[in-house]
Amino acid sequence: MFGNFLIGLREGLEASLIVSILIAYLVKTGRRHEIRFVWAGVAAALALVVVAFTIITVVFDQLSFTAQEIVGGTLSILAAALVTWMIFWMRRTARGLKRELEGQMADALALGPIALGSVAFLTVGREGLETAAILWSTIVGSTTSTPFVGAAAGILVAVGLGFLIYRGAIKVNLGKFFTVTGALLIVVAAGVLAYGIFDLQEAGVLPGFTSRAFDISSTIPPDSWYGTLLKGTVNFQPDPSWLQVVAWTAYVIPVLWLYLRQPKPVAAPPVEQPARTV
Repeated sequence: MFGNFLIGLREGLEASLIVSILIAYLVKTGRRHEIRFVWAGVAAALALVVVAFTIITVVFDQLSFTAQEIVGGTLSILAAALVTWMIFWMRRTARGLKRELEGQMADALALGPIALGSVAFLTVGREGLETAAILWSTIVGSTTSTPFVGAAAGILVAVGLGFLIYRGAIKVNLGKFFTVTGALLIVVAAGVLAYGIFDLQEAGVLPGFTSRAFDISSTIPPDSWYGTLLKGTVNFQPDPSWLQVVAWTAYVIPVLWLYLRQPKPVAAPPVEQPARTV
C-alpha cells in the first residue's frame, strides 16, 4: 500500500504540476477562456488510461496460470525499468519543464483549440500511462484492495497539493521532494524487479525457483502485520531465491549511487585577458 501510495503521490504531483503550468500560462497570457480545452484534454487522457488499464486486466484474466506468471513477471521487470527511467528523466528535465511546456502552449494557441487540448492530452496521458503500467504490476497480483487504495490515496493527495501550490497556499521544495521520493522509489522498484523474477521462476522461464538464499518466515511471517507492512512497502519476501537476491542487490546499489551522487561542477571557461598595447 505504501509503495503504491508513493507512486501515486509522485506521479500524481507531476501530472498536477503540468496541468497547473498549462492553466497558469493561459491565465498569464489573458486566455482564461481557453482553459476548458485543457480540461478536455485532461479528461480524454484519464479516459484513455482507464480504458487501457481495463483492457489489459480483462485480457490478463483470460490467460492460464503459467501465462499469467510470464506476463506478470515480464511487466513487473518492465515496470521497474520504467520507474528507473522516470526518476532520472524527471531529475534531468525538471528545471526546464516549465519553459518547455509554455513553449508548446504558445505554439498550440497559434494553431487553435484542438492543438491546445492535444498538449494537455499528450502530457497528462504520458504520465497517466506510466503510472498505470507501474501500478498494474503491483495491483494485478494482489488479493486485497489495499494496493489500489494506496495508489488512489496518493493521487488524491497529489491533486490536493497541486491545487494548493497553484493557488500559492503552500510552498514545497520540489527539488528535495522529488529527490527523496525518487530514492524511495528505487527501493520499491528493486522489490518489483525481484517479484517479477519470482513470477518468471514460478513459471519455469528462469531457473532456481527452489534454491532459497534464506528463509526467515518463522521470524517474519508473511501474514503478520509487520510482514504485510514490509511486503506492501518494499515487496519484501522472507524466503527469496538466490536469483532474486542477486538481482535486487545488483539493481539497488548502483542505481541508488548514480541517483544520489552529486554532479560534478562544470568548470567556468577561462576569461581572456585583454592584449596589452605597447
